[in-house]
Amino acid sequence: MTEQPNQLLIDAVNQTMPFGKYAGRKLLELPEPYLVWFSQKGFPEGKLGQQLALMHEIKVNGLENMLQPLLR
Repeated sequence: MTEQPNQLLIDAVNQTMPFGKYAGRKLLELPEPYLVWFSQKGFPEGKLGQQLALMHEIKVNGLENMLQPLLR
């Protein structure tokens, strides 16, 4: 069974960055320049890469404040 789109968004917002300079931070809390850097260098493979790409789109479109209530 596949996850519902709203659950995918909630999971992405609350995913913890597992490595790098911002390890331990929620993906929604990553700085936009870091996500832009990833978009230029290439997102990691798999689910984390998809979540980072989603956070990039959210940040560059100024939507992060709307998603703050989803943070756990």
